Formats: sequence, structure tokens, C-alpha cells
Amino acid sequence: MLWTVLLALLVLLVLQTQLSECFRDLRSGGSAAPPHSPLSSFNGTQQRLPGAIIIGVRKGGTRALLEMLNLHPDVEVAKAEVHFFNVEEHYRRGLPWYRSQMPYSLPSQLTIEKTPGYFASPLAPARIWEMNPSVRLLLIVRDPAERLVSDYTQVLHNRLTRHKPYQPLEELLLHKGQIDPGYKALQRSLYHLHLARWLDVFPLEQIHVVDGDALIRDPFPELRKAEKFLNLAPRINPSNFYYNTTKGFYCLMSAGHDKCLDESKGRPHAPLSIQAFRKLCLYFRKANQLFFEMVGRSFSWC
Repeated sequence: MLWTVLLALLVLLVLQTQLSECFRDLRSGGSAAPPHSPLSSFNGTQQRLPGAIIIGVRKGGTRALLEMLNLHPDVEVAKAEVHFFNVEEHYRRGLPWYRSQMPYSLPSQLTIEKTPGYFASPLAPARIWEMNPSVRLLLIVRDPAERLVSDYTQVLHNRLTRHKPYQPLEELLLHKGQIDPGYKALQRSLYHLHLARWLDVFPLEQIHVVDGDALIRDPFPELRKAEKFLNLAPRINPSNFYYNTTKGFYCLMSAGHDKCLDESKGRPHAPLSIQAFRKLCLYFRKANQLFFEMVGRSFSWC
């Protein structure tokens, strides 16, 4: 009789512990794994370090590229920019924290992260190589002059939203009538300088350059090239894209549902005089040529 009572009490204790864990998991979002754990979820998926990273460029179309690649059934993408390799506070948290920012995926799926700030970061190339020397890198570029104006437009919009003062683009860009090389947005458009650091660490074959201007005009050919580079079966089709005449760019279609990028995409550029824009194009001419030689292809810029 005593053993029966003890056994019943033991069973009740175990059930109470399991119920407590269940309630705790529900309060924390339903995951039984601790925040840094790559343990499998109930459907056999895991949080894995990315096999491919979109490293930039800022305002080059990185979000569009990520969302388009996410159409592929064998791809899972990190929803937010992680800034692990270019922000010290994040990098000090270590790879377990970085892994915890990744989506759950199956062994057959490819995890992709995108943070455009990586491209211009001096420390990011070596840090990414240390994580995985065979990781595949995607670099999406667009006309550097247009990229600069788009960069300024985003900063301007953010400052207006927060009711902060701002300078006109031409005042930031020109000093005594000449291009000011110290303007930070200008430096981000000197692609050859940043790419040189990556090529000190990674072979060019491991870096796929996506034409951001072509991606806007006709997404499918660029996505097919990216699929091939990532060793993905060709699953993205022209039917996955349709031109939205209201927004003025392509939107995505998958499983009968459409998705357009948010209102910040396709935003009208801040004004810049024709004379200033021509000076900008002239300033970039030599830098562009050096970049073309590095990647073995040219682009129709300016």
C-alpha cells in the first residue's frame, strides 16, 4: 500500500514538472530549446549557420534579392538584418547567438542572411571566413551614383520622420563646387575599395555579383543566375513575378499570394541638379572601371 502511494506521488510530481515546462514554453513563444540552442524543433528542423550571405551593397536591392530567393522551397532566410560581423556588441556574443538569429530549416535547405553593412566593414571578410571558409557570398550592385542618391534619400526620410534637421544633398556632396570625397555615402559607392578586402580573403568564384539595376527591370534572369551559383535546383519561374504599375516595380507571386516590398522601396529620390549628378558620374568613372576589371564584367552605369 505504501509503495502504491509513493508511486502515485512520483507520477504526480513528474506531471507537474512537465506542465510547468509547457506553460513556461508557451510564455516564451512556444520553443522548448534555450535561446542559443540549435536543437531540433518538433518538425525536425534546426537553426543553422547560413550557407550563403548577401553582403551588400547598401541601397543596392538586398531586401528585394532576399525576398526573391525566399520564393525557392529549398531556401530559408533570416527575416532581419543581424549585423553580427560588423557590430562589435553583436560579434562578442559569439556564434551561438548568431545561430539563434537564423530561421529553422531542414538539412536539405539553404539558410541565407543579409546585412548590407558587411560589404564596407573592414573586419567582416575575415570574420565570415573564420565562421565558414566555403560560405557563398552574394553582392548586389547598382549604378553607384544612383545608389548614393538613394542612400541619402533614406537618411533624409528617417530624419524627417523624427523631425530632425537635414542638409540638402548638394551641400553634403560638394565642397567649393567639387565632389567632397569625405562624404560617407560617397565612400560606400567606391565598390572596388571594399571588394579588394573581400578578395584578400575569398576567391572571386565564391562571390556572385548580382546586377541590381537588371533585377529591377527584369528579375527572373538574375534570379536564375543566383540559383545556379547557390547550387539550387531551378524552382523560381517568371510566373513568380508581376509588374505592379501603381508601385512601378515588380512584385512577387507564390502559391496564389502576392507580396510587394514596403513603401520605402521605389521612393522618389531627393533632388539633385543635373550638373551635380554629372560631376558625380565623372568622379566614379575610374572607380567603376577598376571594379569592372576586378569582377570581369561591366555594367551600364551613368
